[in-house]
Amino acid sequence: MIRKLATIFGTSLIGLALLAVPGSAHHSTAMFDWGNETRLEGMTVERWVWTNPHTFIYARDGAGNRWAFEGMSPNHLSRAGWSRASLRPGEEVDLTYYPLRDGRRGGFNVRVFREGGESLLQLPSAM
Repeated sequence: MIRKLATIFGTSLIGLALLAVPGSAHHSTAMFDWGNETRLEGMTVERWVWTNPHTFIYARDGAGNRWAFEGMSPNHLSRAGWSRASLRPGEEVDLTYYPLRDGRRGGFNVRVFREGGESLLQLPSAM
């Protein structure tokens, strides 16, 4: 009887440990400077990636430098009014973002401002 209970208990612990693995696979957000919301103007969308677990905006600035901006998941963004068709290659936008701490060109996107005044929000400003 004790052996049977020990087997059940051990199997349960292994099962719980396996369930925890996907949660620990997600990366940290420490690479973003959350206290330094920044705005870029005149960015040209190069690519809009609508995929899990994060969306990405790849864009070029006026000098031709490529930037990469991570975003929320498609599920989150669709509830905020975004879609796979929200951005088009060649479209000019302004955007706000939290920059990467290491100085590379990119960060976590907060809001995209489209021509005509429409804006698409990912995160509340000034977190």
